[in-house]
Amino acid sequence: MIDLGISKIALIGVVALIVIGPEKLPRVARTVGNLLGKAQRYVADVRAEVSRSIDLEEFKKMKETVEHASKEVSGAIQTQTADFEKTWAEAIDTANPVPLEPSVSHPSYRHPGKKWRVKQGATPVWYKARSGIRTRALSGAARVARFRPQKLS
Repeated sequence: MIDLGISKIALIGVVALIVIGPEKLPRVARTVGNLLGKAQRYVADVRAEVSRSIDLEEFKKMKETVEHASKEVSGAIQTQTADFEKTWAEAIDTANPVPLEPSVSHPSYRHPGKKWRVKQGATPVWYKARSGIRTRALSGAARVARFRPQKLS
């Protein structure tokens, strides 16, 4: 980078004051400051993009290694399960000549088919009235109208 010390910056400022003049110097300094800020933001964006691309490449390499390891593990598991099933079948054939399923057949599942509507209707209305069970559902407006005090006329 450019090595700018305080003495060099002061020398550049004095030359700019003489060449540009005191009227235009603040405007030129503002413009130069804006341009330097934009240049710094651009450099920071480029650095961030480069670091993202490097990270992306590292993640791609990591993904490939993980996929390779998972393929190896799944292959090993498949071979182990095939070996286990083979030995299991051999053990069953030699140890148990009797068929695995019993000869007794169980009935299939049947839903009990409870008739809850009939059960609800089996309670007499007089019993419901005496015990305070509502027989009809009321809406909110009907309930308000029913229990509203009557006007005395």
